[in-house]
Amino acid sequence: MKMLRCALSLLACLLLTHCSSTPVRKPVQGDSFSSAELGQSAANRIANLAMRDNLLSLQTLLDKLYRRNPAQWQKSGAASRDAAIAQVMAAIRNNGKLAALGQVRSTAALTTAFDPQFSGDRAGTLIYGLGSMLVDVYGGRTELYLVHGLDAQQLANAAYNVEVASWLLGRRQNADGSPLLLANEINSQQRNLSFEREMGKIMARLELLAELSDEKLRRSAIDFGQSLVAGPFLQFLPVSAVSSAIPAATH
Repeated sequence: MKMLRCALSLLACLLLTHCSSTPVRKPVQGDSFSSAELGQSAANRIANLAMRDNLLSLQTLLDKLYRRNPAQWQKSGAASRDAAIAQVMAAIRNNGKLAALGQVRSTAALTTAFDPQFSGDRAGTLIYGLGSMLVDVYGGRTELYLVHGLDAQQLANAAYNVEVASWLLGRRQNADGSPLLLANEINSQQRNLSFEREMGKIMARLELLAELSDEKLRRSAIDFGQSLVAGPFLQFLPVSAVSSAIPAATH
C-alpha cells in the first residue's frame, strides 16, 4: 500500500511538472533592435511587424502558386522559380514596377491577374498586385516612422480586396472550365486549403490595424488623461523631507 501511495505521488509530481511547462510549438520572433526604432512609436512597430509578416505571407503564396503552376513563372522571363519570386518581391519591397506590367499595379494588377484574356505571368501579377496595394496603403513604403500614419478605411478596403482575391483564386475559371490558377484543392484524396489560410492571415492583420488606427486619436486622448491622473501618485518623495520627518516623529 505504501509503495502504491509513493507511485501515485511520483505520478502526480510528474503530471504537475509537465503541465507547468509551456510547450513550444512555434517561436515568437520580433525584429532585432536597430537604431531606426528610436524614430518609431509603438503603433509604428505594430504596423511594421504586420507589414513584415504580410510580405512573408505573400512570398509564401507566390512560391506555392509557382509550384502548382510552373508555366506561370516560366512566362516571367526569369531563369528559375526562385529568380521569378525574387523579381516580384523586389518590385514590391522597393515600390517599383513589374516590367511585364508597365504602369499597372495595386488593384489594377489584381484585375489583370484574373482576366481570362491575360496571357502573362498570372501568379506573379496577382502577388505583385496584392503587395503593391499594401505598399500604397503604407504611403509608398514598407516601414513607418513617427511622422507617418495609416488610414483606417484604406486598411479596411485592402483587407476586403484580399478577401475578394482569395475568393476569385478559388473560383475563376478558363473558358474550358479549368481553374485560372491551381490553388486550394479538396477531393477524396486530399484537402489543401493552405492558400486560403495564408490569405486569411493577411486579412486578419489588416483588419486589426484598421481597428487600431480608428482608435488612434481616442487612445491618445485617453493616454494623456491617464498620465495627468496617475502623475501625482507616481512621484518620488524628496529624500531630505523624509529624513527630517523621522527625528520629529521620535520625540
